[in-house]
Amino acid sequence: MELRQLVDSVLLPGFLGTTPPDWVRRRIAEGLGGVVLFARNVVDDSQVAALTETLRAERPDVVVGIDEEGGDVTRLDAATGSLVPGSLALGVADDVAMTSAVAAALGARLAACGVTVDLAPSADLTLTPDDPIIGVRAFGSDPHRAAAHVAAYVSGMQSAGIAACAKHFPGHGASTVDSHHTLPVLPRTERQLWETELVPFRAAVGAGVRSIMSGHLVVPDWGPEPATTNRHALTEVLRNQLGFTGAVITDALEMGAVAGTSGIAEGAIQALVAGADLLCVGGELADSDVVDQLAAAIIAAVRSGVLPEERLVSAAARARSLGGPVSPSGAWDPALGMLAARRALRVTGTPTLNAPPLVIDVEVAPTIAAGPVPWGLGPHLAQLVPGTEVVRSSGELPPVSSDRPVVVVTRDAHRHPEARDLVLSLTKIGLDLVHVETGVPGPDLGSAARIDTHGGSYVSLRAAAELLAAHAAGEDSR
Repeated sequence: MELRQLVDSVLLPGFLGTTPPDWVRRRIAEGLGGVVLFARNVVDDSQVAALTETLRAERPDVVVGIDEEGGDVTRLDAATGSLVPGSLALGVADDVAMTSAVAAALGARLAACGVTVDLAPSADLTLTPDDPIIGVRAFGSDPHRAAAHVAAYVSGMQSAGIAACAKHFPGHGASTVDSHHTLPVLPRTERQLWETELVPFRAAVGAGVRSIMSGHLVVPDWGPEPATTNRHALTEVLRNQLGFTGAVITDALEMGAVAGTSGIAEGAIQALVAGADLLCVGGELADSDVVDQLAAAIIAAVRSGVLPEERLVSAAARARSLGGPVSPSGAWDPALGMLAARRALRVTGTPTLNAPPLVIDVEVAPTIAAGPVPWGLGPHLAQLVPGTEVVRSSGELPPVSSDRPVVVVTRDAHRHPEARDLVLSLTKIGLDLVHVETGVPGPDLGSAARIDTHGGSYVSLRAAAELLAAHAAGEDSR
């Protein structure tokens, strides 16, 4: 390959629109490694299939990535909410065969859409209630139970021909800041990492995961650089000690943890030197100028001797291993998502509705990773229980009456004082109150009955609504 082709082959940018712009098609024909799709690129499955077919007409082995975790982080179902529950719900259901089946079904859907690599699963753990970005995206807090589900997810996804991508190495769950904004420093020693955070990644490698995403996370024992640009992290630990031989994909380089410290171009060079193989950009930056600037900086680094050309050759080969086309294997079964979501429900008390309820959906800003996906129990319950009234609140207490039950719905109430205080205020009124928590379960806030869905996907919300509707009808769906 020419040097420019080598450089282009390790770039994984995003773009705007539901059809590929001319610059993307041209650059793919010239050797661009691939693209990553976001919700802004999706209308429905058939449109995504047509989009990827257009890309593949320029070069058959193009890499097409998508951040489709299911649950709260969905791109294919961003307009409606995910049709499969997320990792925490699967972890709570704790059936590794079901986790593998859900991943295989989702993989079959992605293959039919022309995707080649899914940037999932999260191999992170939920290690602190103050974690602002992982939460329900992890399979849980127990490293060994989570590891079993990570391995099952990888096996299921890859059985459909889609490369899985375990993320965010070495694990984001102990952080109390979001790397989209600033650079997290993990309060963990290397020994703690081996005993806890690295356990799911070891399981992913053992399951044959074809790619791993680096996290923009500093481990003090590994030096001052985040894992994405840290040679000890990517080469010594991930490659040599964990034995990973697949492709390392960086988390988006325009995130504050990199762009706000070393800068995107310098971060890209450092990541390649450290051992990364594909450079993800385009969550916020998505145009040809960004690609041109990155390519020029990397070429200059090769010519100056900062980046050895053989390192670039190695990265390009691993990047190409994630390309297509993929032959669809298996079938997408939407019923499987509902079954898994129902199994993930956990009920405290008896959530009986003796009359059509008032549903208060307490809205909080979604994480950057999730984005603006429809959320709320009210619309689901209104369909199932005629006479249900729905109110959306940002924390203010709406008018309530003691003659009708109230269902208050939150997402990570423990992290949002306005949501927590609203629930506490409702418990003091003496209502027939049901609290539905759709995030990571926090402390009991005093309601007589509580349902934890362990995620805010369409199917998780629907499952909770079905349970409440069954109780309202005098039946027990459990």
